[in-house]
Amino acid sequence: MRTIHVNEIKDTVANLCWEACYYLPDDVVNGFKKAEEKEISPLGKSILNQLIENAEVAATEHMPYCHDTGLAIIYVEVGQDVHFIGGTFQDSIHEGVKKGYSEGFLRKSVVGDPLLRVNTNTNTPAIIHTDIVPGDQVKITVLPKGGGSENMSAMKFLLPGEGVEGVKKFVLETIEAAGGKACPPIMVGVGIGGSFDKVTGIAKEAIMREVGVYHHEPHIAQLEKELLEDINKTGIGPQGLGGINTALSVAIETYACHITALPVAVNIQCHAARKKTAII
Repeated sequence: MRTIHVNEIKDTVANLCWEACYYLPDDVVNGFKKAEEKEISPLGKSILNQLIENAEVAATEHMPYCHDTGLAIIYVEVGQDVHFIGGTFQDSIHEGVKKGYSEGFLRKSVVGDPLLRVNTNTNTPAIIHTDIVPGDQVKITVLPKGGGSENMSAMKFLLPGEGVEGVKKFVLETIEAAGGKACPPIMVGVGIGGSFDKVTGIAKEAIMREVGVYHHEPHIAQLEKELLEDINKTGIGPQGLGGINTALSVAIETYACHITALPVAVNIQCHAARKKTAII
């Protein structure tokens, strides 16, 4: 049994919060560069160059890539041979988010009551997803999720008979409805299967896959490629101002489901596709 003090969790989460917001992942920046090379719209090409420059400035100056530093989504894999001491596990994560958003000068975007709309001024509570896994390590991923792209996400129960074509239709309808409001070029996470809650969960997990990496199952990988091509044919383009690069990637995750249902969820990630992971 390995013992970990919760202060180590708190400090790790704090660092991940500001690091995720300052430093855009290499796979996303490389996605911008590849998109810029093939973009046929002069305005779209200019926007992509600005995104690349913005990422460089944010990293160099140690400042947020985007003013919307998001709702803190935290994924934690806890080894079953780990024992926490010094406080509670969940409290340490919330305290880490408070610390990271304060010391990192990140915008606080959380209201405590969804109807009264009073800002908590700490960017907490965070959204925490915890899995118990073998081993004695703790893996923490911070996914700051901006409001614009999250607001344009959607879920629907299809009839099983609608199949692949029904899935493709729903995904495209969702992207077209989002238009420029999701700050393209976007990353598109698609969940297929599971239940009402599971399908939205795996759609969000899908957006964390690296740009350019396809599913291990050939038929799912083929669907990802077809959807990416169809999305980029919409002409929405960078920032919704036209072009052939509406999305940089489409990632699909699936799960078993009931015989009567075909649940589908689309979780859109804006071009500020921030994520950062650490292992304790």
